[in-house]
Amino acid sequence: MKIPKRIQPLVDEGLVDEVLRPLMSGKEAAVFVVRCGGQIRCAKVYKDASQRSFKQAVQYQEGRKVRSSRRARAMEKGSRYGREQQEQSWQQAEVSALAKLADAGVRVPEPYGCFDGVLLMELVTDADGDVAPRLNDVSMSAEQAIEDHAIMMRYIMRMLGVGLVHGDLSEFNVLVDSYGPVIIDLPQAVDAAANNNALWMLERDINNMTQYYGQFAPELLKTRYAEEIRALYQAGDFDPEAELTGQFQDTTAAADVDAVLEEIKAAFAQMQERQLRQQQHDD
Repeated sequence: MKIPKRIQPLVDEGLVDEVLRPLMSGKEAAVFVVRCGGQIRCAKVYKDASQRSFKQAVQYQEGRKVRSSRRARAMEKGSRYGREQQEQSWQQAEVSALAKLADAGVRVPEPYGCFDGVLLMELVTDADGDVAPRLNDVSMSAEQAIEDHAIMMRYIMRMLGVGLVHGDLSEFNVLVDSYGPVIIDLPQAVDAAANNNALWMLERDINNMTQYYGQFAPELLKTRYAEEIRALYQAGDFDPEAELTGQFQDTTAAADVDAVLEEIKAAFAQMQERQLRQQQHDD
């Protein structure tokens, strides 16, 4: 097939020998199957910001650290250089997240490097060597759904353990090979501690997974992993290997109305006393 313009420099430099076929085109990138020497890999070509349909990208980038103060100022001003640096930051975030998650025991594709907006990485395949399907194209037994859901909850915990929330996790961002689920698409991964939106994104990720697997194992729909994991994280001293139950008890302690009324009365009495002292002072 004709070599895409963005991949041509990698061919010229010998990083890619042949572009075999397009694999998919999504809201943020187009992915191609390529041959690199004797290995079949995939090349993820990031779309320009003007072409991406990923909504509210700024919301995901909140809290990301930029080492160079010059780069940070340019990105804040939105200059041409700043926009270029913003794009590089968006792309490098995925490379960084893939490396962190692999080290933490989360199954993700292995990255081989990002070159001018093209990420070379492992092609995840099934038992027959074909491209692994997305989770949304897979059906399963109730037992398998419960098992894979537990794996995904563990992966989400491990992501939190290295300070990350996927932020866009769904059945469309998970592949399934012979060994189970593989998480993909991470340029929007957010800093769990520095991003003000991180915790509700975390709950959305968890609920998306639970809703999907719950189609095959309805008992999962009664679980409350989102609240449980959030509570564990907010409690401090977070252990990504902590045992999960899927249960969560709401705080339902009733307010002490009498105590509140007493505080109001005391505050009112103090206000009257101040007014009286002020009046005496004026006289």
